[in-house]
Formats: sequence, structure tokens, C-alpha cells
Amino acid sequence: MKKSEIKTNAIRLLEQKKIPFSIHHYVDSGAVSGMEVAEVLGENPEAVFKTLVTVGKSGEHYVFVVPVNKELNLKKAANVAGEKSVSMIKSKELLPLTGYIHGGCSPIGMKKFFKTFIDRSAEKQQTIMVSGGKIGYQIEIAPEELAKVIRFTLEDISEAVNGEI
Repeated sequence: MKKSEIKTNAIRLLEQKKIPFSIHHYVDSGAVSGMEVAEVLGENPEAVFKTLVTVGKSGEHYVFVVPVNKELNLKKAANVAGEKSVSMIKSKELLPLTGYIHGGCSPIGMKKFFKTFIDRSAEKQQTIMVSGGKIGYQIEIAPEELAKVIRFTLEDISEAVNGEI
């Protein structure tokens, strides 16, 4: 990485802890959705993950990380979080809560640590990609290396989009 490149909280934290990772850029590509990001980067959508922040009925916040070609199953999410229900937080709440904006939310380096769940499918991947903490930046990291920087559990929390398999 060049010195002039942007360092996000996520990137700084990984470098500080000397965790091996690589950065992939898609700045100026026009990619917005996770599927578009996977396509622009030429990556398998099953290995590119999106970070979703939710709030439970109790008021506690939770982070769910699922493949971009899947959706978070809110019933499964509530179950693994031990909540009656969970719902997505409003976009405007994301920055003050996590330090990240919508489309650039990384599970690494949030302002505060929230209980984090990653879709079990991640264990089938040698590396996964998560947001680098800014739109246009993806971090590629092995799940076992990610576990050295954030605590998470692997759970069955996703479902196919619109009934696709």
C-alpha cells in the first residue's frame, strides 16, 4: 500500500496487529451493491461479504456479516443473538454508532465492539472480502486471521435472495 493511500480504522487496526490482509480498490467503478462490487473485482460473490448492523428488541446492537449474494434472515439472526427480534438500523444511525457510512461499513475497527456473527459459509472460503471501512476499499483476509482482530461466531444466518438457491 502506498503512503498516499487512505488508511481507515479497519486498515490501521490490521496493520497495527500485523495481521496479513490485502486491499482491493474499486474506486470510480460506480459499483454500489455488494454484487456489483464482487463483479467489478472479479470475485466470487460467495467470498465477498457485506456488514449489516441491527438492533434487537432489547436495544442491543449486533453485527451480521453475510455473502453479498445472500440476504440476512432476520429470524435466524434474532435466534443466534438471543433476541425476540432484530431489525436493520436506519442509515443515519450508522455513522454515529460505528464510525462508518452505509456502503463502507467494516466489521473491523468500529467505534465500539458489537456482538458479531459471520455466516457459516465463510468457513468454506480460504479468504473472504469485507469492507475496508470506506466505499471503494475491500479487505481480503482469511477467516482465521479475522478472528485475531474481532470476536465473532460462525452461524447459519443467511438465505438466498428472492428464492434463488
